Amino acid sequence: MITLKVTRTDYPRPSLRRDEWLSLNGEWEFAFDDERKGDSEKWYLADTPFDRKIHVPFAYQCALSGIGDSSFHDVVWYRKVIEIPKAWEGRRVVLHFGAVDYLARVWVNGQLAAIHEGGHTPFHADISDLLTDDVNFITVRAEDDSKNLAQPRGKQYWEERSASIFYTRTTGIWQSVWLEPVSPVHLKKIKYKPDIDRNDIEIRSFLNDVPAGQEVWLNVKINFDGATVTEERFKIIGREETRTIRLHDYNDHGLGRWWTPERPNLYDVRFELTVNGVTVDECESYFGMRKVSIENGKFNLNNRPYFMRMVLDQGYFPDGNLTPPSEEAIIRDITLTKAMGFNGVRKHQKTEDPLFLYECDRQGLLVWGECANAYVYSEEYVQRFTREWHEIVERDYNHPCIVAWVPLNESWGVPNIQIDARQQQHALAMYHLIKSLDDTRLVIGNDGWEMLKTDLVCIHDYEWREEVLSRRYATADTAIQAMPANRRILVGNTRYEGQPILVTEFGGISFRKSDWEGWGYSGASDEEDFINRLKAVFRPLNLSPVVQGFCYTQLTDVEQEINGLLTYERVPKVPIETIRKIVCGEI
Repeated sequence: MITLKVTRTDYPRPSLRRDEWLSLNGEWEFAFDDERKGDSEKWYLADTPFDRKIHVPFAYQCALSGIGDSSFHDVVWYRKVIEIPKAWEGRRVVLHFGAVDYLARVWVNGQLAAIHEGGHTPFHADISDLLTDDVNFITVRAEDDSKNLAQPRGKQYWEERSASIFYTRTTGIWQSVWLEPVSPVHLKKIKYKPDIDRNDIEIRSFLNDVPAGQEVWLNVKINFDGATVTEERFKIIGREETRTIRLHDYNDHGLGRWWTPERPNLYDVRFELTVNGVTVDECESYFGMRKVSIENGKFNLNNRPYFMRMVLDQGYFPDGNLTPPSEEAIIRDITLTKAMGFNGVRKHQKTEDPLFLYECDRQGLLVWGECANAYVYSEEYVQRFTREWHEIVERDYNHPCIVAWVPLNESWGVPNIQIDARQQQHALAMYHLIKSLDDTRLVIGNDGWEMLKTDLVCIHDYEWREEVLSRRYATADTAIQAMPANRRILVGNTRYEGQPILVTEFGGISFRKSDWEGWGYSGASDEEDFINRLKAVFRPLNLSPVVQGFCYTQLTDVEQEINGLLTYERVPKVPIETIRKIVCGEI
């Protein structure tokens, strides 16, 4: 039994905060169910003791769970006794799960409370009517098919031992679990749509209920840097209301209060909901004023051309796998990323913890939002993938740091997209689906190659010779006609339409100061060789007249993959200032 433990106590939903909540992270009862007998034996009734303990929200495969077992156990059970605070009497109690991989069923006191499919998105249940005055307990059954390649799994390997670019799996609860008391009438969610051209913010408010015959009002107070910008109060008629609020005393002198990585300005918002003059709900939130667009073939941030210097971030941690061990670990990754000269990250094959996105909003770091892909195409995969993407956009819509969505990576899940009409239609459908859910951001149809409809042409190119990269990215035509990894950049009847060109995976240079052997796309023999190889791949892209951004592979080593700028423990392999100068094209 591993005893290393960290308790995650950070607030799990920073985009809509209430003062009262109760973390359920920490020790739970736990059991493997390799024989799949838990349902027939009704383990959800709590008559059967579980033989293990686990530290939530860490999956059993990682050390911080207290178990650290990487072998296959596709069905697992959790149980926890909970105590509802006396102060919550008279209010509804909502049970939240940040993410459970992959299929979750939840019981409260032996009664089914929720079913959710999808390993990377949140779900919740109002459990008020299932609670008793005596002892209450929660039971969770999680099922994760380790070898199902039609299941969105990202970098989670379908073999027991990780290898190459694939890593240890995550099964079960891997993001925070928590309770929240709410009024019978309360805010369910808020959606913001900033318009920097009109100096206003559209606020859509969603309530769980609007009781007939009662006066329901919402007061919205917007502050910037501690000073009130505006305050408005309006009557709520339906469960969804939209108001557009002009931001007074707003100007663009020196970019004013707009959000950028260099100046991550945020507005604070306080909501107060009243029913018949009595305050029933109070929430705090925030938004950023920023605009993403393409003008004359240039990527623009806030109506100005912007060069994206990004790094590929897998979001894995040595003892937590997909789960960051602490808020401090999240902040450290972002701080190191910015210190190395990057202004953005591509969160690769992972829908990241909301706290990471909050810190990117706060510290100023662009994010390309991505989803864990599957590896084979089927109708079942399409159904799963479509549902999960809808939930991803819904969860993360308000974060100003997110400027692009990446539904597909390197044709994963659509391996025959070059010739298969159905797979081509799926890629087109995902592009248009995400656009229908969010018209404020860019969508990359299939990052890497074999693109159809796409807002950016994004190329993966692990060529390490400087002279080859310089020739390849000398013109738009040579970039589009190149075939890195022997893949066409555009497929079907797609023609290049002048979109911005970015190289969104490159480098991948392996280097480790030890005798331990690992994997990378090319290798450096020592520190000097590593620096020279970095210069050779960054310089052609910084000097290219057509490349408008890049994404270096990668931020950290991950397990056997040693092509990070940092070790797995987040130690820089060469001086950070040297990396910054290379990234920014200064040397």
